[in-house]
Amino acid sequence: MQIDIITIFPEYFETPLKVGLLKKAIHKRLIGINIYNLRDFAEDKHKTIDDEPFGGGEGMVFKPEPLYKAISYIKNKDPSAWIIYLSPQGEILNQKIAERLSKKNHIVFICGRYEGIDERIRQYFIDEEISIGDYVVFGGEVASLVLIETIVRLIPEVVGKKDSVEKESFSSGLLKYPCYTRPREFMGYKVPEILLSGNHLEIEKYRRKKSLEITLKKKPYLLKDLDFSEEDRKILVEFLSLQKIYLFLVHYPVLNKRGEKIASAITNLDLHDLSRLARTYGLKGLYIVQPLEDQRILAEQLIDYWLNKKGAQYNPLRKEAIKLIRIFEDLESAILEVEKIERERPILIATDASPKRKYIKYEEVRRFLWEKPIVLVLGTAWGLDEEILDKCDYFLEPIWGRLDFYNHLSVRSAASILIDRILGIYSFFKKFSL
Repeated sequence: MQIDIITIFPEYFETPLKVGLLKKAIHKRLIGINIYNLRDFAEDKHKTIDDEPFGGGEGMVFKPEPLYKAISYIKNKDPSAWIIYLSPQGEILNQKIAERLSKKNHIVFICGRYEGIDERIRQYFIDEEISIGDYVVFGGEVASLVLIETIVRLIPEVVGKKDSVEKESFSSGLLKYPCYTRPREFMGYKVPEILLSGNHLEIEKYRRKKSLEITLKKKPYLLKDLDFSEEDRKILVEFLSLQKIYLFLVHYPVLNKRGEKIASAITNLDLHDLSRLARTYGLKGLYIVQPLEDQRILAEQLIDYWLNKKGAQYNPLRKEAIKLIRIFEDLESAILEVEKIERERPILIATDASPKRKYIKYEEVRRFLWEKPIVLVLGTAWGLDEEILDKCDYFLEPIWGRLDFYNHLSVRSAASILIDRILGIYSFFKKFSL
């Protein structure tokens, strides 16, 4: 593979290319690397490569002429050269991109600086833009080194053991399992016994399980495009079962349109739709908080119909959902029931269509999922009364409208969106049913 780098700081690469496996790969002629100083392609005696942006503003922009001449010089020698601009606007680098690029014969990296490059070069003379992450560095030089190392190590014979490349983080699509070395015990911390057993089949199973666990907890989005075995599915279900989330639907105290404290009525649709939501996403329970005795009796009758009478035979799938419903007279009783089941008090997270408190984001809720039981508390009518909000530990970010501030959703719709934003990233079952 041939790699060319266009930069205004050629000296930046002097040491990195002379150490480790990159040095060996160059020495073995597995790769060739040329560094081009952009100033050598400038057209004036001062070697000017940048200028002020049209329209004003801070910073400088790389001029189009030197970049065009540098690209043309390389393209004239090899028309197949693949031109990559290292830019914050590019697709974020991942292992699949690295694998694709490792099959190219000739790659050219353009290292931007300052405010970037002239848009005409970006639009008409670049094949691809790549970013190494959503953050800012001084220039593209460091990004080009990241890509070079990521790509080159995938070229055959660069890394001594092919197995080392295949089993590291991201190559299998998973994060790597934990690694240990001597001594067996350090400051009282011991190496897992399975790794000392000599049973290589069991060790491989252990490592696969740990990789799945670590990926699931730290970067679950990596799992969405992977193919899993039946054994993998069992492992994922085992870990996902550790997430304990409940949905509470509160009918008192809630507010009416005038902001007055009221008790709202239970609706048939809420019970059916929210229980199906709970069953689909693997929630531990749908708990209804209703102080009015006649309302509780009606709800219990409906539940009994679907669990023990004609409804159970007519629609067994609905029975699977309805059995998650429990009716409670007040919020504290529902919380105590969760405590009894989980043997610890859950984290209570309130929701509302408008931000009544400082709110947390869905990513934070996902972190809680691996630590403690969670209760998502939803209100009926015109929302939860302050009395309920005061009992909750956190307030979840509302669902915002896409075009304006309108977000007047039914509690069923809101619950579905909220649960999917929290748990949807863990929905892998489709892979096993196709």
